[in-house]
Amino acid sequence: MRSTAAALFDVDGTLLDTTYFHTLAWWEALRQYQRTVPASRVHRSVGMGADQLLDHLLGTDRDRDDDPAITGAHDALYARFWPVIQPLPGAPELLRACADRGWQVVLASSASGRELTVLRGALGADDVITAVTTADDVDTTKPAPDLVRAAIDRAGGEAEHVVFVGDTVWDVIAAERAHVPCVAVESGGFAAQELLGAGAAEIHRDTAALLESLDGSLLSRPRAEA
Repeated sequence: MRSTAAALFDVDGTLLDTTYFHTLAWWEALRQYQRTVPASRVHRSVGMGADQLLDHLLGTDRDRDDDPAITGAHDALYARFWPVIQPLPGAPELLRACADRGWQVVLASSASGRELTVLRGALGADDVITAVTTADDVDTTKPAPDLVRAAIDRAGGEAEHVVFVGDTVWDVIAAERAHVPCVAVESGGFAAQELLGAGAAEIHRDTAALLESLDGSLLSRPRAEA
């Protein structure tokens, strides 16, 4: 019988080196529609889906008429980087190591389904990925817990048998709201202290460092198996 334990992984900034591509694409998309936002603020919003990011950057009481156009501009600008997207160090190997230890490997991304198809191709680990969830599957993306809960449902598991891996405070908050421990990596540009302050259970430099210390991590072995 398939394990009920699942290792859920964010994708952008956790498994793939895309954080700053998103930062540049959102910054330019906002600029095209006369919204001036410092790139540093944009960067620290990456990890949210478009539904949350624009509210975070522009406020909830704004005129939303341009939102679809801004999001479309981001998507087009970001797509220019698709040919050069690379896995972060050790990312495919980490997924395979988790699968070898009995975890279901599930991707829980704020990307659209079309975008995630491209990201999975760049990652090159489809042989061990058992399920995925995307922004298309939920009404509200991170830091809401919906994506994490949807990923748990896809895995057929329960929160107490799940670990989430992410790179932003938004990932950590979403996991906490879903009552799932979060293993955090610093590859998205958030400092260890910020991730710990948001509630991360442990911190690693990147996926390569997590892989190296896997035996001492929450991902060492599934907490329960069917």
